[in-house]
Amino acid sequence: MHQAGPVISKHGLGALGAGVPGNASFRLNNLGNVYWNLSVPALYEEALRRKEGVLAAGGPLCVLTGVHTGRSPNDKFFVREPGSESKIDWGKTNRPMEPAKFEGLLARMLAYAQRRDLFVRECYGGADPAHRIKVRVINETAWHNLFAMNMFLRPPMADLADFEPDFTILQLPGFQAIPEIDGTNSDCAIVCDFGRRLVAICGTWYAGEIKKSVFTILNYLLPEKNVLPMHCSANIGPKGDVAIFFGLSGTGKTTLSADSSRTLIGDDEHGWGESTVFNFEGGCYAKVIKLSREAEPEIYATTERFGTVLENVVIDPNTGLLDLDSAKYAENTRACYPLNFIPNTSLTGIAGTPENIIMLTADAFGVLPPISRLSPEQAMYHFLSGYTARVAGTEKGVKEPQATFSTCFGAPFMPRHPTVYAKMLGEKMSRQNVKCWLVNTGWSGGGFGVGERMAIKHTRSMVRAALDGRLAQVATTSDPNFGMQVPSACPDVPADVLNPKSAWKDKKAYDSAARDVAQRFESNFKQFEPAVDDKVKKAAIRAAA
Repeated sequence: MHQAGPVISKHGLGALGAGVPGNASFRLNNLGNVYWNLSVPALYEEALRRKEGVLAAGGPLCVLTGVHTGRSPNDKFFVREPGSESKIDWGKTNRPMEPAKFEGLLARMLAYAQRRDLFVRECYGGADPAHRIKVRVINETAWHNLFAMNMFLRPPMADLADFEPDFTILQLPGFQAIPEIDGTNSDCAIVCDFGRRLVAICGTWYAGEIKKSVFTILNYLLPEKNVLPMHCSANIGPKGDVAIFFGLSGTGKTTLSADSSRTLIGDDEHGWGESTVFNFEGGCYAKVIKLSREAEPEIYATTERFGTVLENVVIDPNTGLLDLDSAKYAENTRACYPLNFIPNTSLTGIAGTPENIIMLTADAFGVLPPISRLSPEQAMYHFLSGYTARVAGTEKGVKEPQATFSTCFGAPFMPRHPTVYAKMLGEKMSRQNVKCWLVNTGWSGGGFGVGERMAIKHTRSMVRAALDGRLAQVATTSDPNFGMQVPSACPDVPADVLNPKSAWKDKKAYDSAARDVAQRFESNFKQFEPAVDDKVKKAAIRAAA
């Protein structure tokens, strides 16, 4: 047992494994100073003293992550161990690592840690006490420890006195793997061992790997408790109605869920149990490239606050002012801040079960309706598809729109087979009578380069009408290409916006583009057909017609 609070200790970290009887643990010995659960000011002081980052105007801590400015999906592995081997959906996303290889890698990481100062953060993953896990994060740098403090839930001080972690995350970004020895793809590795209840991260300074490791753990554990883990944001309306927002990066998930008329539960990761929807996190990790003070004032304000960590944001060395429009270091610039930095957020992170689900897609081909209603089977189909589109200029080598399918709107973080999560979604929707809406925040009147991006004011009006029940009363027609039900009218939205074909000047070009996207859906979904029932297959065939 260690003392609670901001303690500096020169002792080794002892058995810093999961503390689970019968499981192998690991030891970190011959260490420098060990900083336990430091406060925000103390972490700032350590980060600045060690020159890990610089202070910007208003107080945020600005850091650079070097070569890795985003996740490294090709460097993620699961240890092939008896307890989880049969439950993991092995493949390109979930790569195996043999136990002997991991033993060697871990041993060298532990040797690297000797005589180094380390920062320890003890936290919760999951706001619902019935389903949360205790996580111990061990970092090489103070700023990564501040990131963990911001992102995860902070236990009361009294709970830290006898804190026994369910999982441990060991993050040593300065250590590099050796592919020829470790069997990795590069000098970066993110390895999860469910047997040891341990995640080891090395070779990358990108802090998002810490956040997504906890998400991955919960995605593995919770389905066995009949809790659906979701890559989504969630909020609560004035009448207590809960809404869930699914969407890949760039679809507007964070923006649309941060509605001043509704209380934000969380912006990225949640669980859906029998009686609750609950946040996994205690913070937000928002993209800030080209962030506008006018369009997103709440998020913009966090970039000027003490306690926020800014990744790869350009700062004027003379004035300390930020240049949020610059992509000098990365397109994927980020702000990490506690959830309470956003006004009108839930104090508990827990609410009742949802009344509405919003699935967001940024269709760069401009053929999907701006909003449409899905049956439970269609919702399962689109959940498994996880469609959006990347556009030219956002990623290296992307010269024209590219369809992207990320199953369950979070394929890189789903250890189990996607149909496990999709079946839970369909079952919960049917049993709890939940409505589902597909919202296209992409292009209208033509694809990228021809049409225009959907007006945010129209998207907000459509989402609000769906959530307050007005849209459910409107007559609908079936989309001839994708099968979903399209409302004939929506308050504060022009009628010609609701029908995607009507917005195109060249109707034949629309038909051609719609058939092309439908065929992409059909081709992608073939991988799931053997594992879904006939109702979902019919929804898939109809959508791909």
